Amino acid sequence: MTELRLVDVTMRDGNQSLWGATGLNTAHMLQAAALTEACGFRAIDFTSSSHMAVAVRYFRNDPWERLRRMAAAMPTTPLQFITTGLRFIAWQQADPEFMRLVYRTLQANGVGRFVLLDPMHEIPAVIEAARLVKQEGSAEVMAALTFTLSDVHTDAFYADFARTLAQSPDIDLFYVKDPSGLLSIDRVRTLAPAVKAAIGTKPLEIHAHTTIGQGMLSSLEAAKLGISAIHVGVGPGGDGSSLPEANRMLANLEEAGHTVAIDKAALARLTSYWTRLAMAEGLPAGTPQNFDASFLRHQIAGGVMTTTARQLEELGLADRLGAVIAETEQVRAELGYPIMVTPFPQMVMSQALFNVIGTRRYAQVSDQVIRYCMGKFGKPTSPVDPAVLAAIMDRPRARELANEADFPTLADLRRQFGAHLPDEEFLLRAVMPGDQVDAMLAAGPSRSGYTPEAAPVLALLRKLAAAPTARDLVVERGSFRLALHAGAGL
Repeated sequence: MTELRLVDVTMRDGNQSLWGATGLNTAHMLQAAALTEACGFRAIDFTSSSHMAVAVRYFRNDPWERLRRMAAAMPTTPLQFITTGLRFIAWQQADPEFMRLVYRTLQANGVGRFVLLDPMHEIPAVIEAARLVKQEGSAEVMAALTFTLSDVHTDAFYADFARTLAQSPDIDLFYVKDPSGLLSIDRVRTLAPAVKAAIGTKPLEIHAHTTIGQGMLSSLEAAKLGISAIHVGVGPGGDGSSLPEANRMLANLEEAGHTVAIDKAALARLTSYWTRLAMAEGLPAGTPQNFDASFLRHQIAGGVMTTTARQLEELGLADRLGAVIAETEQVRAELGYPIMVTPFPQMVMSQALFNVIGTRRYAQVSDQVIRYCMGKFGKPTSPVDPAVLAAIMDRPRARELANEADFPTLADLRRQFGAHLPDEEFLLRAVMPGDQVDAMLAAGPSRSGYTPEAAPVLALLRKLAAAPTARDLVVERGSFRLALHAGAGL
């Protein structure tokens, strides 16, 4: 058996799947950098344009500074950026020259590996994005085969897609990405060999979520079939709706006779750090999940399911959740089986909700669904049902959106924001509200250090600062004593 590598997803997909992408700030990540570097991971699933927006919006952290400092602290482990192609933060497809600048700036700030994920599996879009990445730097490019269950997405579909992309010199490797945890052992046994035969000597990795308990087993089966790397979450950042937990994956791989290139002592130290951080910050750890066959039908992500259930409860319609789930299956089929990866699960289930609580099906349709039917998110893999398409497009709002302005050109945006604005700031201002970027810049550089054990004390001090009636405070623990007196300082 060949030596396997692990890819750590804790800081991006683990954070997103378990903590809504808002669990970790720059200081948390910087404190983990040296610990992570010591482990010997193949790469770090580190960020995306959505995560960069979260850094600005919720933490006032500069995402470019975060990249630079993390890359400097992890010189031998590539930082990975995942993108759905020719877009950056905004969902609207961007001008190719704008994206050229995005890819150049990302690589200049430390991104060493790109994942190109086109939810529609549009070959020209992936090849164009790969070409731009390679022209603007030397980062690796990995193409995503985004797994779903439908009449369209067969082994032959994925093999044909991979075979064509493998002919591009700009695509270095591939991975099977299973965002909903639907990939079974039996399907791995047919899918992985079909894809490997199609891509020749180019490596194949696996990224299988554990949402319904299958990710660990499907990844272990893929290891028998010659994949080169398995994606994992470390400690509390693994399991649940995240990826298989790293320590358990390592033990299982070794039990099966595989050799894994990882430093166990370093992994133990990293696990300890993330465990202590999760406890200090009140972040729920991922837990192993039971198999739930209903997900194979509706394929709804856990977060979207929770949000919809809350919306129904607020409307006094909690008893209609089953009807919305059933309608989700039908809407997805009618829209051409979009893969349930952001933004499509939110789009499909919201439409199902409208159909269930409205006066008739498709009486109310969101702008995003209209744009989808217009092809603004790419060409649907399977055609939209003709009757549904007619119902959606035969409305005044559809005609308004048909005349919607395209994404501005790079030249137009430069004129709007100033030709001499630094690239990093320009790219954020072009796609985000200006006040959020202003607040980020005013906040200054991120803190370098973070100590989980200090988090409760700091949280208490922040609460006290917000309560001006509290005049005196004494904190004692063992030989430690901290006294704060109003007007006297420490």
